[in-house]
Amino acid sequence: MAFQLKPALTTALILCALSVPSWAADPAGTWLTKDADAKVRIANCAGAWCGTIVWLKQPIDPATRKPPIDDKNRDETKRSRPILGLQILIGFQPSGPARWSGKIYNPDDGNTYDGNISLEDRSHLRVEGCLLAICDAEIWSRTK
Repeated sequence: MAFQLKPALTTALILCALSVPSWAADPAGTWLTKDADAKVRIANCAGAWCGTIVWLKQPIDPATRKPPIDDKNRDETKRSRPILGLQILIGFQPSGPARWSGKIYNPDDGNTYDGNISLEDRSHLRVEGCLLAICDAEIWSRTK
């Protein structure tokens, strides 16, 4: 006995297959920031997405002639840690299709913000930081 799909079922299966993106709907990978001054690697960290600075355009601070440090951190005990290797996307959990919410640490001002990341497409990530109801966003590009 041969197995045959009914025309309606065949059509439904084809439509389902066409509606699934051909790219992975997660933010894993390495992303170049909007100003091209850093690369952030996003990976799964114990069930949540996190992002770590893995490359800096200026790996040596011209003022100190040393690698840049987290000198603007509000926590004085963390001000000597290097920027390279610093986790800036923290605890991102799903909050919609191809969208995640968590915390964003900004080493430029030492503050941590509520944040969202969302895939625009396979090559572009929208990164949004919010303070109260005011949000600012930028687009990062996937890189190798």
